[in-house]
Amino acid sequence: MCSSHDHDPKKLSRREALRGGVATAAAAVAATAAATTTANADTDPYAEPAEPALPPSDMKLNLERAAIVVTDPQIDFLSPDGVTWGVVGESVKRHNTVENIERLFKAGKSRDMTVAVSPHFYYPTDHGWRFEGALEKLMHKIGMFDRKGSLTTEGFEGSGADFMPQYKKYIFDGKTIVTSPHKLYGNESNDLGLQLRKAGVDQVILAGMSANLCTESHLRELLELGFEVAVVKDATAAAVLPEGDGYLAALTNFRYMANAVWSTDEALEQIANA
Repeated sequence: MCSSHDHDPKKLSRREALRGGVATAAAAVAATAAATTTANADTDPYAEPAEPALPPSDMKLNLERAAIVVTDPQIDFLSPDGVTWGVVGESVKRHNTVENIERLFKAGKSRDMTVAVSPHFYYPTDHGWRFEGALEKLMHKIGMFDRKGSLTTEGFEGSGADFMPQYKKYIFDGKTIVTSPHKLYGNESNDLGLQLRKAGVDQVILAGMSANLCTESHLRELLELGFEVAVVKDATAAAVLPEGDGYLAALTNFRYMANAVWSTDEALEQIANA
């Protein structure tokens, strides 16, 4: 129920205020998408190249030393209720990202694989940072991934920082590794590498949000740490802004760097047959 003061513009929360900003951004995105659709009426900008120059992957999964890692499977990225939906929603829907992440969770659990989640949380002290990049400024301004504190879950349930409801049965089963939070994009600031090594893992199936930010940054750091990494290209998505198509940028780099780039169907086949 809404009371009269709920609509006082002076009392809007950061998340409520964002809706107006997202509406403006979404309009720009819609214009960009329309132009892209027109320019690519007969082509898919994300399709595999007809004549690839790079050698094909020869990665073969070994379940005894493999893990599924999902970055930021959280409401602020993957739900229409999230603060970024206005700019990531079309990409999420196009790639069936929410459903494909769940398919990976389900498949991994069915084979008793190591599964890890690398979440993105901000605590009040993080808002005291004295310098930030452009996206950090935006994320802090809109309250993305905000929590009340590192030692409490007050206000966490159902917030933008919370996990998507359909994933909780996999994440909270007592077996899934939930790492300490990463603060920017990669896993350098959390314990993912340690947790995977302690589990005897050196192969990673990587999915989650957002393709050109946290997912790509996790890919880069895991590769630097000596892991063999396959990215699941339709179990991620990204913002499309006037500044560029984040998903297309990430997909290009996935192809250049990852040990394999699989669809969800291909990943599930690898899991089933390993």
